[in-house]
Amino acid sequence: MQYIVGVMKVSPEDLALLNLLRDDARITTSDLARRLGVSRTTVQVRMERLRAQGVITGFTVKTSPAYEDSQIVALVTIVIAPKVMRSVVAALKKRQEVRRVFSVNGPYDLFAEIAAPNVSEVDEALDAIGDMEGVERTTSMIVLSVKLDR
Repeated sequence: MQYIVGVMKVSPEDLALLNLLRDDARITTSDLARRLGVSRTTVQVRMERLRAQGVITGFTVKTSPAYEDSQIVALVTIVIAPKVMRSVVAALKKRQEVRRVFSVNGPYDLFAEIAAPNVSEVDEALDAIGDMEGVERTTSMIVLSVKLDR
């Protein structure tokens, strides 16, 4: 059996490796091998193959729940004018508060997640997004709590 990640096929063994890395990207090869019940060499080969295939493109930092709780997070739906997707996404990338941007179907064009240490900075970010060239309308929601985060 294989799982498809995007258009890439990933074996159950590789998926187990990816899940361990998602939990802790700094885990040692030895610990990975022990948890997976394979040799260190097997883990190294799988990781190299996953990098070469473009499944693993990098490692990142996952912040603590305490830090995340100190941030005000807002979800923003964005409607943009025709043919300005690239320029709006480029402008969003320049905003430090913007964590993620999704292209979506339905009545909205983009869905963004923003975070800042206080409501005032969230408000400023929302105003800046609304003022971007090509943005026709935004709707925002403040996140009260996260019920599931995988």
